[in-house]
Amino acid sequence: MQELIIFLVFAAALAYLGRRMYGSFSKKQAGCGKGCGCATDAKTMLHTTEKRI
Repeated sequence: MQELIIFLVFAAALAYLGRRMYGSFSKKQAGCGKGCGCATDAKTMLHTTEKRI
């Protein structure tokens, strides 16, 4: 019985970590999401650079 409980806790921890890793690699949005202007696409970076000059 104890082995089953340990296995379930371990499986839940692996599922949690797997889901977090999948979410971090499958993001399609650029930047950090805070609205600070740290975009990673070239068009947006060019646009923000022109504003600074």
